[in-house]
Amino acid sequence: MALPTYGTMAVDWEQRIDFDRLRRERLARVKDLLAKSEMGALLCFDMNNVRYITATHIGTWAQDKANRFTLLPQNDEPILWDFGSAARHHQLHCPWLGERSRPGISMLRGAMSPEMGIAEDVAKKIRIELEKRGLHKEPLGIDIIEPPVLFALQREGITVVDGQQIMSNARVIKTQDEISLLNMSAMMVDAAYDELYRAMRPGFRENEAVGLVSKVLYDLGSEYVEAVNAISGERCNPHPHVFSDRILRPGDPVYYDILHSYMGYRTCYYRCFTVGYAGRAMVDAYKRCRDYLDAAIELVRPGRTTAEIASVWPKAQEFGFPSEEAAFALQYGHGIGLAIWEKPVISRLVSLEHSYEIKPGMVFALETFWPSKDGWSAARIEEEIVVTETGHEVITRFPAEELLVAGAHYVTVSGPLPTTRESEAPPSQNVLEMIEASARTERVLETKS
Repeated sequence: MALPTYGTMAVDWEQRIDFDRLRRERLARVKDLLAKSEMGALLCFDMNNVRYITATHIGTWAQDKANRFTLLPQNDEPILWDFGSAARHHQLHCPWLGERSRPGISMLRGAMSPEMGIAEDVAKKIRIELEKRGLHKEPLGIDIIEPPVLFALQREGITVVDGQQIMSNARVIKTQDEISLLNMSAMMVDAAYDELYRAMRPGFRENEAVGLVSKVLYDLGSEYVEAVNAISGERCNPHPHVFSDRILRPGDPVYYDILHSYMGYRTCYYRCFTVGYAGRAMVDAYKRCRDYLDAAIELVRPGRTTAEIASVWPKAQEFGFPSEEAAFALQYGHGIGLAIWEKPVISRLVSLEHSYEIKPGMVFALETFWPSKDGWSAARIEEEIVVTETGHEVITRFPAEELLVAGAHYVTVSGPLPTTRESEAPPSQNVLEMIEASARTERVLETKS
């Protein structure tokens, strides 16, 4: 049975996302792991971890500043220090926090220099809360931290240890509501790809694709369009992972990775196309890329391992790279949730020797790459997968079983479309025949649309 796709509104006549349950279950996971650890408390600066624990959000402008922080003591509730008036907002509108939402910031990644005393202020706030609970002599787990704050905590006599793994382990198994939100986030990208496929044609630019996708997603309710990697033509090989203003041409390969979030839950969702027509080299590359992806998806079920999945992918040397590190993230799998890269990581670089068991409730993306024999084009495909009790469900639904050709208005009368780069121009024929054939094709397209 397919996962349900809800509307984005809350209603009284249908059970949709239960946000109270989402908040309770996320926090309970962290509390449980903290109770089993050596740590007396957990201090988080990573904005995704802060959201996971406190269910607060102040906009993606704060995503890279690491200035908000939350303390979760053993056998207690989280305390949040937040940016200016946001703390007051949480007191009024986040009853699960109330007065445990307080003003306080870190160093804005060095924008406030050490002599300003901010690091000492943060450390003092934490020490006071730990002392109140008799936890100041216990190890304090931290996910990420600015060095001056770390040093200030140590000067307060606090033992700092790695708390990042607790949060990673808490987030690896998704709750029912997290899975629903990930499915809805993918649904929005389905729609963005449909609009993008209709728009692509010679003359369309990579940056225009970024703008179009962003508008579709924000119109549908996206919270944050993190990136739209639009890669075309000779830029496909090697893969640069960033869009440009390159203009699409007939016969070009083009692939996209759309990353956005709905209620915090991300997508990482590649699709690959050609423009106008598909050359034989590109068709072959796409099939090879799809075969590797399908072989990996086939293995996804509880009890299997990340090593088994990684082992079906080609070695780096088989597709032109000297090492697995040099080819990292081209044949790749990664958990997806409040961040686009979560546990489990699936790669020949790490998974063969450090395997991870696949369990129900995991949600991860599998992505493959294959360069074509022409030396400049390449295929890139990705699917997002929910691990169920008995197998898996793919939640990325825009079609990708076969290579799709966008803007296919080219026709010939005497034979099939060209299949190689060298023969990209249509065969010579009478101009009137070309015009008449083109008109017939346009009429068919209009009828279908």
